[in-house]
Amino acid sequence: MKGIMIQGTASDVGKSLIVTAMCRILANEGVKVAPFKSQNMSNNSYVTQDGKEIGRAQGIQAEAARVEPTVWMNPILLKPRSDQHAEIVYLGKAIETLSGRGYRDHFYEKGLEVIKKSIHQLADEYDVVVIEGAGSPVEINLKDRELVNMKVAELAEVPVVLVADIDRGGVFASIVGTLELLEPYERQRVVGVIINKFRGDITLFEDGVQWLEEKTGVPVLGVLPFVENHMIDGEDSLSIRSQFSNRNEGTIDIAVINLPFISNYSDLEPFLFEKDVSLRLVNHASEFGQPDAVILPGTKSTISDLKNLRDKQLDILVQTYVANGGYIVGICGGYQILGGYLIDEVGSDTGITNYMVKGLGVIPAATTFYKEKETNRVSAMYHKGLELPIHQPIVGYEIHLGKTIFSKEVCPFLTLSNGEEEGYFANDGQIIGTYLHHLFHNDEWRNHWLNMIRTRKGLPAEAIRSISDYKDKRFDSIAAEMKSHLKWDLIKKIINQWGSKT
Repeated sequence: MKGIMIQGTASDVGKSLIVTAMCRILANEGVKVAPFKSQNMSNNSYVTQDGKEIGRAQGIQAEAARVEPTVWMNPILLKPRSDQHAEIVYLGKAIETLSGRGYRDHFYEKGLEVIKKSIHQLADEYDVVVIEGAGSPVEINLKDRELVNMKVAELAEVPVVLVADIDRGGVFASIVGTLELLEPYERQRVVGVIINKFRGDITLFEDGVQWLEEKTGVPVLGVLPFVENHMIDGEDSLSIRSQFSNRNEGTIDIAVINLPFISNYSDLEPFLFEKDVSLRLVNHASEFGQPDAVILPGTKSTISDLKNLRDKQLDILVQTYVANGGYIVGICGGYQILGGYLIDEVGSDTGITNYMVKGLGVIPAATTFYKEKETNRVSAMYHKGLELPIHQPIVGYEIHLGKTIFSKEVCPFLTLSNGEEEGYFANDGQIIGTYLHHLFHNDEWRNHWLNMIRTRKGLPAEAIRSISDYKDKRFDSIAAEMKSHLKWDLIKKIINQWGSKT
């Protein structure tokens, strides 16, 4: 198989972004390329065209490669449900929830088989596969049964490029230490190093490059600049903190309740493109302030995160805020939390059957959790009773357990393409609840909702911004930027020469 694997000295060193850029560079050169990550741990997921669930990063990388995302690009997705347990999504479908120990003891062989199958599938369909690792390849306590770093490189028979983040400091130690901890046969597979997130004049690092190459015998294949607000969806909580931490300068203040098991936070990323929007994460009651709008996002553990809200007394602040006319949107788990009751009939959310707890009572509804998860791509129109000045259908996807039933007649938010009514809409949009992820990726809707807030604040309305067009251009600009700082011809030579051996 022709391919290359991007591994890192740690988490959040930029592996996902580099794989995304490489996929677009190769696609622009006419190569049929696919991304691959054997095992992803993230609650930020992506629904494929056939209604299967994969890691969000691999979905975005496939978009950059201009190919349709499939389960073969991420056959195993681990979605944390607590500090000790994660739901296993296997070839796009949730199959069971295991502890870390249970996963290592009982799932390893099954995981190995599906990874082999996926590699063969991608090798048959694509010219080149760009593979992403996870964390570090030298976590000594995990190496004997790992499914995502050097074992995958061995199965795919591809060379490895090691990425290190210079912005966090200690870049020389992280590179040398990682190489030293690799087994000799693993180190032979490492064909180069990429230094990522460099700030300032890159020429000032020339001595560092020379030292690294002399010390390790491994070529430095590029020193990449720090890319501010790259707008490429991340995959974990480290990414969400780094993306949203610098967005506090806008005149519209949107507070996002930062749930411990927040999921699909890519729902929020379109606001990063709106220049007058300040998006901030609220962790504690002292940070709530006086926002113009509140978003209660999705969560992988709804009842656990509701308890966390109560422990921090954020529930009272949200209830008071809504009672005083504040704008709020609950998405998926956030929508469920806004209801009157949550009932875990089969223990699929808490592990306790017939467990019931009061919600915030903002929406007159009860949610019952069942065993089977809904995963669908969705097309809908706004409910006819709303009379909104929006003409384009709204698209997104559902990933949720549970069904929400209203205790009285309400105004739905959407009418799905199959005729079913979905969501909750009250007080001219002051309160909205929906299962639809990527609601705000719909440009017309996002513009309408923000203009309601702008009008309320006495600000002029803004024109619609096309996020999809901007994002595709962003793929190209990041690819061009990365390519200009990489020894790209050498990287292609490595891919082709190594691939010719197999």
